[in-house]
This record gives sequence, C-alpha cells and structure tokens, in this order.
Amino acid sequence: MKISTKGRYALRVMVDLAINDTGEFIPLKNVSSRQEITIKYLEQIIPLLNRAGYLKSTRGKDGGYRLAKDAREYTVGDILRAVEGSLAPVVCMEDDPNKCPRCAGCPTLSVWKGLDDVINNYLDSITLDELAESKRNLNGQDYTI
Repeated sequence: MKISTKGRYALRVMVDLAINDTGEFIPLKNVSSRQEITIKYLEQIIPLLNRAGYLKSTRGKDGGYRLAKDAREYTVGDILRAVEGSLAPVVCMEDDPNKCPRCAGCPTLSVWKGLDDVINNYLDSITLDELAESKRNLNGQDYTI
C-alpha cells in the first residue's frame, strides 16, 4: 500500500478546513494558496470528499467549502479511504470475508491480515481534530502540512 499524492493532499485539505473552521465557507482559492496546491488539482480531490459526505459546499460570492461534521468525527483512515479506496496491503485483504480461493490454506494470510489490522487501526486512531490541534501547537510557526 502506498498513499498517493491525491491522498496526501486530501488530508492536507481536510486539516486546513479544520484549522480555519469558523462556520463560514472557505473559498477553494484560499485553501490552494495556503497549501500550495493548484486549484486544478483540488478540483479533482474535492468531489471525492464531497461524495463521501465529508464537506458542505456553496456557490456564489461567499461560496466555498467547510467540514460537514466536527473535526473529531473524521479519522485519517476515513479520509484516505474516501480518496484512495482500500488501504489493504495486498489484494486478497480487500474483501471481507476474504474471497481468495487459496485463503484456507495460505501460510502467509496471517501476515497480511496482521499488517492490514495494524494499518487500519493506526489510521483510524488519529482524528482530524488531533492533526489540526498539532498544527495549532507549532507555536505560530508556519509549516505547510
């Protein structure tokens, strides 16, 4: 499993929206500027997050995006799965129950199952709010996330 640029940028967008959440809609150009991600690339990511129900949007003069729920309700795993799809380390771990015809006698299945559990448990243990808070605690230092 390798997280793509799209997955990394989606996480950055969500953290940016959490950090700058005032209840108002945030223009995409503001996120683009702060995160140094082109609007064109963001326009590929935003629909995936919208489809997952993670964002609210509005058009017009005061248009933009904001989180659909409180930042504590999103996990890193949720966000990455919305953009990347399965985070399984191998194809045979993508289905539950496992549909691989060899799974009953596979000597390596426990390795892949263990790795899959570690990946998902870890990513699901970190909330968007925790990432936003860690950014806020950088003592005002301006780091791009």
